[in-house]
Amino acid sequence: MAKTIHLIRHAQSTFNAAWEEAGTDPFLYDARLSPLGLAQVEKVRAAARALPCDAVFTTPLTRALQTATGLFAGHAPIHVEPLHREWQEHSCDVGRSPRLLAREFPDLVFDHLNDPWWHHPDADDKGSVIQEPLDAFHGRVAAFRQWLKARPEAAIVVVGHGAFFSHLIGRIPANCEIIAWQP
Repeated sequence: MAKTIHLIRHAQSTFNAAWEEAGTDPFLYDARLSPLGLAQVEKVRAAARALPCDAVFTTPLTRALQTATGLFAGHAPIHVEPLHREWQEHSCDVGRSPRLLAREFPDLVFDHLNDPWWHHPDADDKGSVIQEPLDAFHGRVAAFRQWLKARPEAAIVVVGHGAFFSHLIGRIPANCEIIAWQP
């Protein structure tokens, strides 16, 4: 049986807004949604809830959690999965402790996550974010593709990130864009 999979890139984050304005990393770790991002979630909610959906899988990055809960809370089961987290290139791609996330998102389960769950061994002595190695990232993309194929659900929604989706499907979706995808 063929799966129905929809990919949704998170809504605009404070990092996205600052990057668009200045073109440099504003050092907003685990960036939240911007006011525009919150409005994008509101605008897309009805279309998202009309999708066939047995389960929603979101990354533990706050901007994805806010998007997933804003679109699907009370409508579909939301699961947190770090495998499709963003390629760590910038400050916004560094996550927060599962304990902190659980306080902010009490209706979601985080106890299966490592702490830290993001790419963490590469930080220099100045606190700079060092990019996740490309081969490790490509391995995660391939593993996620296989993970999705093995899922028992017939209709899945994945809330994720631009660079990850770019390597998964070959293009970067717009913020809060919904894309039907066949792996």
